[in-house]
Amino acid sequence: MTETSSHDSDDAIDVALMLRVKEGDHAAFQQLVERHQDMIIGTVAKMLGNASDAPDIAQQVFLRLWKSAKRYKRKAKFTTFLFTITRNLVFNESKKRSRRKTHSLEEREDESFQQFADDASKSPDAETLQSELQDAVDKAINALPEKQRLAVILRRYENMPYEEIADVIDCSVSAVKSHLFRARTELRTSLESYLEE
Repeated sequence: MTETSSHDSDDAIDVALMLRVKEGDHAAFQQLVERHQDMIIGTVAKMLGNASDAPDIAQQVFLRLWKSAKRYKRKAKFTTFLFTITRNLVFNESKKRSRRKTHSLEEREDESFQQFADDASKSPDAETLQSELQDAVDKAINALPEKQRLAVILRRYENMPYEEIADVIDCSVSAVKSHLFRARTELRTSLESYLEE
């Protein structure tokens, strides 16, 4: 089975389940949750840069999926529909967070400086360097504007085609490519010090 036909059959299963959910079928809804919760939790965690809140937001995504089931019409792939709900909730959550920052920027900079100062005495091994690089990549992705960040996450971690990303973000394919190009340029600049080593 080719990758495309595998994705098509997965989508056919999702759509069939969603049509049952539309009729109030709780078992079908549970199956959809089980099929997609890890993917949604992972995407939310990467978008918000915070894994601890991701399960709660993912739960809200599926709650919204249940509530919108009656209006569901198959216009695109099911995952596009699901990621569109996810996008809306994550963007709303990001706005809320930017309005109520818990730490001031200065406090966070002091904390991160102290962490680096404490770590300087330890000899860096490959695992530590890999962990530092991953943290730097995560921070750099998290610093991107929302649409660029979502495009990078959907493309890099979910292997989503440009057309589907365009549907989720609600823009053209050329705009998606532009978001990705700008994001890669920004990430390259942010991670320059790591790439030189």
